[in-house]
Amino acid sequence: GLCLLVLRVFIGVHVFLVSCALPDSVVRRFIVRVMCSVLGLLVRQSDPRLRGAGSRVFIANHVTPFDHNVVSLLTSCNTPALSGAPGFICWSRGFMELGVSGSRAELVDSLKEYSAHQGNPPLLLFPEEAATNGRAGLLRFSSWPFSILDEVQPVALQVRRPLVAVSVADSSWITELLWTFFVPFTVYQVRWMPSVPRRADERVEDFALRVQELLAMELGVVSTRITAADRTEHMKRLRHTARLPFAPGGGSGGPRVPPSLPGAAPEDMGVMAMAQQVKEVLPHVPLEVIRTDLVQTNCVDTTIANLLEGRVPFFPESEEAGDLPAPSTSQAAAASGIQGSVAAPSSKPATKQFAKSPVERHMSLQERKRALYDYARR
Repeated sequence: GLCLLVLRVFIGVHVFLVSCALPDSVVRRFIVRVMCSVLGLLVRQSDPRLRGAGSRVFIANHVTPFDHNVVSLLTSCNTPALSGAPGFICWSRGFMELGVSGSRAELVDSLKEYSAHQGNPPLLLFPEEAATNGRAGLLRFSSWPFSILDEVQPVALQVRRPLVAVSVADSSWITELLWTFFVPFTVYQVRWMPSVPRRADERVEDFALRVQELLAMELGVVSTRITAADRTEHMKRLRHTARLPFAPGGGSGGPRVPPSLPGAAPEDMGVMAMAQQVKEVLPHVPLEVIRTDLVQTNCVDTTIANLLEGRVPFFPESEEAGDLPAPSTSQAAAASGIQGSVAAPSSKPATKQFAKSPVERHMSLQERKRALYDYARR
C-alpha cells in the first residue's frame, strides 16, 4: 500500500497536469479515465444511452469527495462550490466558482442564470449536502437543487473498495485521497436513470422527496429524514464525548468501568459505564437514581448537572466507614441542599415550609448552590 501510495502520488500530478492542459472533450475524458485507472479509480456505468438525454441538472447521491470528478469522466458537467474558500484548491478539485457568498436564494438565482445558457455544461448537484457510506440510507434531500429547473435526471452512485471503508465521517478529502491511492482499487458504479419531470402544482419539497425515493429504490437503501445538519450535530457530540476526561477509553488514568455482566445488552453496559463515572464524581448519589437519569439524558455532563442543581430528587447514601473519610460540614450541607430537608450542624436548621419572604427563598437557594459546588469540588 505504501509503495502504491508513493507511486500514485507522482502519477496523480501528471493526471492533474493533463486534465488542466487539454480542453474539455471526449478525447480528454478518455485519456484522463485511462490514467485514473492506473491510480486505482475504476469507473463503470450502466445505461449510457440515458446519459445526457437533454437534462440540464443531474441529481446524485453523495458517497465520496470525488463523486463529481468521477461523473465528469463520463460526461461534461459542472458542480458548484457550496463550501470552502474559493481559490486554487477549489478550482483544482474540479468545482465551479460562481462568486456567490450569500444566501441559498442568491445561489439558486445564479444557477438558474447559468442553466439558461444552452452552451454551458449540465449541473451535477448533491442534495444530501454531506457524504455517507451509501450502504444504509440517503440523507434527506434539500429542496433548493430542485427549484432550478422543472426536470432533473437522477444518477445513482455506488462505490466499493477492498479492506478499507469507502467513506469515513469527519475525515478530510486529503485523507480520502491518500486512502484511495493506498488500496489496490476503488470501483465507482454509475447508473443513469431516466429524467424525472416536475408535476403540475407539485411543491419543490414534494418533488425532492419523490426523486429521493426513486434513488433509494435504485440503490436498495432506505430513504431517511435525517438531514446534513443532523449529521453535523451528531459528529459534534461524538467529538465532545471523545474529549471528555471521563469518557470511556480515555486512558489508564480514567475511571474504572464495571466488569461485564452476563446477558447484558451493549446499551445497558454503556449506561452502567456512564453511571460509574457519575458515581465517582458524586459518590453520595444512589446508583439507581444515576442510571435512571442516564437512560433519559444519555449524557454524563447533563446527569451531573441535574443532580447538582437538584432537578433529580434522591436520598443521599451513607458512605462506608473506613472506605471513605467522614463527610465534612460542607458535604453534609450539599446533601441537605439537594433534598432541602437536612442541614449541616453548623448552619441553621432548614424548615420544610415554603419561605414567605423572597429574600429568604433566594438566600436558601444560594446556600444550597454553594454547598453543592463545594461538595462537588471536594
